[in-house]
Amino acid sequence: MTRPVLFDLDGTLVDTPSAIVENFTATLASLGVPAVSAEDIRGTVGKPLEKAFAELIGDFPVTVEEAVPRYQTLYREQIVPRAESLLYPGVADGLTRLREEGFVLAVATNKHTASAEVLLEAAGIRGHFAMVVGADAVTEPKPAPETGLLIAAGLGAPADRAIMVGDTTHDLLMAHRAGMRCIAVTYGIHSPAELAAAGPTWTARSFTEVVGLLVRAK
Repeated sequence: MTRPVLFDLDGTLVDTPSAIVENFTATLASLGVPAVSAEDIRGTVGKPLEKAFAELIGDFPVTVEEAVPRYQTLYREQIVPRAESLLYPGVADGLTRLREEGFVLAVATNKHTASAEVLLEAAGIRGHFAMVVGADAVTEPKPAPETGLLIAAGLGAPADRAIMVGDTTHDLLMAHRAGMRCIAVTYGIHSPAELAAAGPTWTARSFTEVVGLLVRAK
């Protein structure tokens, strides 16, 4: 039977959180929005762009519809060219091993699907994934269960056969609501304490640990 593993992207496979904060800062500044702290921006990473910008812009007279395309342009110019160098240690080899072990891999992200595809291609790892599902492909993105359930159905596997790997509580809550097991990685956005509060099945401090946990969880 298919053994699916779903991965978040930013903060799980690719070390983009700091670059994303820089990108948000540049986008807001270009629109004349008063300065927002890096901490506040970091708190929105992992949420769909529309929701993140709505929180950061607040009552300032700039629309989310203006901000999102500006962000996406800067993203393609400033982050995508660095994608391969931003892979976390062990990701490239780890994904190869998981496929050799018989796992079927997918990406479950709150990025727009096209942006995720571009980043994965630039990082040289797109070929490992049978599916890539972004926030624009579902009605309710993470932490709602829809993304995970859509992937499980697309891969022809029951949700309880799948394991979600992510660095935020959004990932873990999605897994719980979809009936999946989950691995929290502590090297991304949310702190170990935040992740523990969401009740992960397992916790890993590195991608190498993720691979070991998945292999032993067969």
